Amino acid sequence: METLGLASLAMLFGLIGLVWGADRFITGSAGAARNYGISPIIIGLTIVSIGTSAPEIIVSINAAFNDAGDIGIGNAIGSNLANIGLVLGLTAVICPIPIRRDLLKTETVALLVATFIAGIFLYDGNLTRTEGIILLIAIFPLLAFIFYCKKRNPSVEGIESTSNVVSISTKRSIVFFLSGLAVLLISSHLLVWGAKAFAYSFGISQLVIGLTIVAIGTSLPELAASIISAIKGHHDIAIGTIFGSNLFNLLVVMAAPGIISPLTLNQEVFFRDYLSMAALTLILTGIIASLLWRKKAKSCQANISRNVGLALLLLYGLYYVLLISGA
Repeated sequence: METLGLASLAMLFGLIGLVWGADRFITGSAGAARNYGISPIIIGLTIVSIGTSAPEIIVSINAAFNDAGDIGIGNAIGSNLANIGLVLGLTAVICPIPIRRDLLKTETVALLVATFIAGIFLYDGNLTRTEGIILLIAIFPLLAFIFYCKKRNPSVEGIESTSNVVSISTKRSIVFFLSGLAVLLISSHLLVWGAKAFAYSFGISQLVIGLTIVAIGTSLPELAASIISAIKGHHDIAIGTIFGSNLFNLLVVMAAPGIISPLTLNQEVFFRDYLSMAALTLILTGIIASLLWRKKAKSCQANISRNVGLALLLLYGLYYVLLISGA
């Protein structure tokens, strides 16, 4: 029981540290980039996207080095499920989310390609070092594709996202960046250790812990940012952030265990978890396409409504039913 108590505390403080560290990391890196004259669109596509996925990336790397690669894989898939079902669903319930017209041609295309590549590699139940490297390399052409599309068709979202970058001095930015990174590293170690001990105490697989507790915990920065954006009236950029985060989860977070410590996975990873994530991604794509078509046909604003948000939350809940029934 003493070990269980320590594991619970480690996970709690690890999650809190990840949220705080990610906030400092994003603020510091984006602020410094802005001070050095880096294009706002590059800040949004790279620094902020990496920043919002920083908890997942650090946890995945830490897990791989601690012979807990299953946590890293579960973290990547589970975070994508949480981002769409929980984060986007809850944000839409709080306030309907306007959809940009270019979303279907840029981020959606890139995410579907990444989802397809990840599925090919997970199908045989093995994630090799070569496959991990391919996943990691794939992020560059996909980011270049998104960057090219946005440069050709700049959107209001790009302007509004830059207004959210805090203006701070370069010295303070560096302090924020380094302190945020340090807290992320320490917190990820606490979280991985606690998750392993917790799983061992209850006889739960590390994969399930990664898919649930760790995945939701590392998605807290996205959840907090999306809800705050909705309350402040900047909710229209939430969906773009989620697409970017999911892209990094598949191509960077999932790549880490394969590169550092190749592993063999249970068939449930593909047939239950990956297919659930892919299905939810396709459902969201269909929703966006139908809403944009309706907008064009009826000349009205395309919004992800509260009812759609409730439906996404329900689908996320159904995945948990599937997960628990198969555990």
